[in-house]
Amino acid sequence: MTTSLLSTTYIAAAVLFILSLKGLSHPETARRGNQFGAIGMLIAVLAVAFHAGVIASPTFLGAIALAAVIGAFVASRVAMTSMPQLVAILHSFVGVAAVLVGISNHLAPAVELAGSERTIHDVETYLGIFIGSLTFTGSIIAWGKLQGVIRSKPLMLPGRHLLNIGMVVACVWLGVAYVQGGHEALPELLIMTAISGVIGVHLVMAIGGADMPVVVSMLNSYSGWAASAAGFMLSNDLLIITGALVGSSGAILSYIMCRAMNRSFVSVILGGFGAEEGAAPAGGAAVEGEMVATTAEEVVAKLEAASSVVIIPGYGMAVAQAQHPVKEITEILRSQGKEVRFAIHPVAGRLPGHMNVLLAEANLPYDIVLEMDEINDDFPTTDVVLVIGANDIVNPSALDDPSSPIAGMPVLHAWEAADCIAFKRGKGAGYAGVENPLFFKAKTRMLYGDAKKSVDAILQLLRAQ
Repeated sequence: MTTSLLSTTYIAAAVLFILSLKGLSHPETARRGNQFGAIGMLIAVLAVAFHAGVIASPTFLGAIALAAVIGAFVASRVAMTSMPQLVAILHSFVGVAAVLVGISNHLAPAVELAGSERTIHDVETYLGIFIGSLTFTGSIIAWGKLQGVIRSKPLMLPGRHLLNIGMVVACVWLGVAYVQGGHEALPELLIMTAISGVIGVHLVMAIGGADMPVVVSMLNSYSGWAASAAGFMLSNDLLIITGALVGSSGAILSYIMCRAMNRSFVSVILGGFGAEEGAAPAGGAAVEGEMVATTAEEVVAKLEAASSVVIIPGYGMAVAQAQHPVKEITEILRSQGKEVRFAIHPVAGRLPGHMNVLLAEANLPYDIVLEMDEINDDFPTTDVVLVIGANDIVNPSALDDPSSPIAGMPVLHAWEAADCIAFKRGKGAGYAGVENPLFFKAKTRMLYGDAKKSVDAILQLLRAQ
């Protein structure tokens, strides 16, 4: 393949990646966005293979076939509730790939460089490995927290910020030694790789469960920058462009989410910078009162008397796979002339857009699925709110309890409705480990049990009306 043809295919793939990002910005066009991305990646892989002359190599074909089988298997088996964990672990693959490419590039450089060109190339290699190692270990910790194998509470070591600064300074010092030492500076490179990995572990361990959606988004950005750095190492323009697209879009998404959660962007990416040294955040004020249970029959009676209903989905609905019966309930209520809408918090679930994808899977109309800013003012005129498997995103202590770990985070004002029904497995706290005063309010009733079973019971009663 000629250089001009290779450049043309790179441009085509880059355009498809941009269209993919645009398509993924809305559930209605997300499927098309995925298709654009897949086609762009196929073009990129084939172009590189042709240019390198390995398109017929048994090793190349075997690796592609194995990767395709693994990818198809994972995509077909992973549940929507496990999507955040999958995204986190895939970020770790990008990170470790950048590390391996960087070390390989150091051991066997494609071309011999001298002077300023060699210095720039060494800096690119060093930065690529640093970002890749941090992304790899940070993503593993994020996966562990989302999977539940690592506790979600932040790890607050005494003097942790000084520890981070010390490790970064050590990496900078090793970087200077590496650039000066050239090919003989492999020990410095490997030591930096280990230190960067420790930084990744420490940064993510210091971030609480409530902020994990932002962390996953930020790690997505890191993986993009790691890929872009690998592109500089390999002099691959498409890898540079693709990495920059992923890195910048992930950073922008993280910033938007931080604003939606009233979190400091810098604080989150620096491991909760500014929290009290040596202790986890306060647990919030004690909640007075008691949770009052209700039944499916009572819930149906309230729905029958209501004219406006808002449904707030959360991670619990995703776990129970209750979105399809919820859609049927919505159709029945709308056929009776009732206004039914869905309220989506920016970080509902454990990944940006998690609930939007879940509702799109059930083929709910997009025009009744509203974001927090679009619907929060309507709760005072809402008759019934159904909170299905959500907890922290409807917690009023975020607004009125300065000692709460989620203080300042914008939430959905479910307590302002005439009646609130909370679907919940038990009386435990939410993912952030914070008690929710909403469940103790006089207008709130608790429908305990598996969300799908509870929703199915309500659906059967509505059908019998």
